[in-house]
Amino acid sequence: MESLRWLLVLLLGVFAIVRLVQAQDQQGFISLDCGLPVSEPSPYNEPLTGLRFSSDAKFIQTGKSGKIQANLVGDYLKPYARLRYFPDERRNCYTLSVEKDRRYLIRAGFMYGNYDGLNSNPTFDLHLGPNLWATIDLQKFVNGTMEEIIHTPTSSSLQVCLVKTGTTTPLISALELRPLDNRSFPTKSGSLKLFVRIYLNKTLGTATI
Repeated sequence: MESLRWLLVLLLGVFAIVRLVQAQDQQGFISLDCGLPVSEPSPYNEPLTGLRFSSDAKFIQTGKSGKIQANLVGDYLKPYARLRYFPDERRNCYTLSVEKDRRYLIRAGFMYGNYDGLNSNPTFDLHLGPNLWATIDLQKFVNGTMEEIIHTPTSSSLQVCLVKTGTTTPLISALELRPLDNRSFPTKSGSLKLFVRIYLNKTLGTATI
């Protein structure tokens, strides 16, 4: 369990590296703490990564706010303590303003944390616009999971949608976009979904994620 929790720290920490390379002011970044109530401070700086997160309330009109079990809060980065869940509509979408034809690194994070006390980890689909991005199976990844894609929007608006596929309730913990140099990861067409990431470290050795 500890290794999986540290995995979440490592994955989100990748964005801290992007921040240092690109700009200290995080210009163009979108970092959403999903489910963070508007009554709580927003934006805030995540203590470990230094990334500036904001409430997602302005980007979606549906869903409800939840919080993982209290005994789990200290084990995860701050954005993963909260979540937005969608008990009603089948399809619920975030609408984000982006730069047309600009390449983006997009990441969505999911942590159930038994927020509803039902011990019923959900399974649902994640869409980028009308297209299936991934199936989120929190029955398999009980300690949370993330999906990452490099995508070039063809308009100034981008939708990230959660789609109910069974009886369980879709949820999301964090949603992040990072603008990239269009020369990074060139493709003739389409998007690039993360297959594997390898960390090289003189102290810890090599870790494959």
